Amino acid sequence: MRNHNLVGPWIRRFLLEHLVSERNLARNTQISYRDALVLLLPFAARTLKTQVDKLAVDDLSPEVLRRFLEHLETERKCSGATRNARLGAIHSLARFIGNQSPEHIAWCAAVRNIPFRKVRQPTMAYLDKPEMDAILNAPNRGTAQGERDYALLLFLYNTGARVEEAVHVVIGDINWSGTGIVQLNGKGSKVRRCPLWQITLDVLKNLVVGRAVDQRVFLNRLGQPLTRFGAYDLVERNVARATAAMPSLSRKTISPHTLRHTTAVHLLRSGVDINTIRAWLGHVSLDTTHIYAEVDFEMKAKALTHLELPESPGPFKKRLDPDTLTFLRAL
Repeated sequence: MRNHNLVGPWIRRFLLEHLVSERNLARNTQISYRDALVLLLPFAARTLKTQVDKLAVDDLSPEVLRRFLEHLETERKCSGATRNARLGAIHSLARFIGNQSPEHIAWCAAVRNIPFRKVRQPTMAYLDKPEMDAILNAPNRGTAQGERDYALLLFLYNTGARVEEAVHVVIGDINWSGTGIVQLNGKGSKVRRCPLWQITLDVLKNLVVGRAVDQRVFLNRLGQPLTRFGAYDLVERNVARATAAMPSLSRKTISPHTLRHTTAVHLLRSGVDINTIRAWLGHVSLDTTHIYAEVDFEMKAKALTHLELPESPGPFKKRLDPDTLTFLRAL
């Protein structure tokens, strides 16, 4: 007979059935939840001086969980955002167990009462046009690797794609005839189509010549599909080269996601409406896209120049009402 008090079987069902079959969460989200539990279970076992396979649901008490979250921040030096991500995975597990097991509803409520920590949102980094041009000019296009680097940098800037979306594009995802269009497979298996500039289309055509339509567009130097980590390294390497020509790059932390932010801000500056940018980037909510309008100080400055200044009323003349003063002195 299955022991419903042991947490191990619940976690197996949570990861293999609930996240995959019922919620259909993205693979990266599944990995994030898994990693949170990989850290939590050994910590709880050490704290309670027991074995991981013998941990019961109630062993993951709010007290143990709070100590785990403190351990993440003090010993593992995790940020508040990472701490909240781990807690989000624990909340989700608790909700799953509470929905399936009435005897654990009280435990579920207690766990889900553990609050997220308020964290300061970091300032969103993006590149000005000369900085982006410097990065695009950094690869040595006389080599195969340099041409691949240039193609990926241009693709990321053109499409505003997430790095995970970009590295998984296959040749068959691109419509090569007429105005080029690429199909991107985004978060939650959502698909969107994005137009390509002619220069992007030409560079990609040269990159994939002679290859099958089911192959990835971006490959590493060994001919294997480029990974997201390889894409991060590619961007960092070319940013380092571009810094000599554009010293302002040294003051910014730049990743592939920075290029996504850059695309959005440059589209906004070009007059593209915010709803089109939302669809371009694959945002579910328009609120997410509005952050670009908030951070673009250049557009705010331009908007300010279009405002009419109020006419100056002239210097203020102090006037005393004798009747009022007489009234006050009589009180």
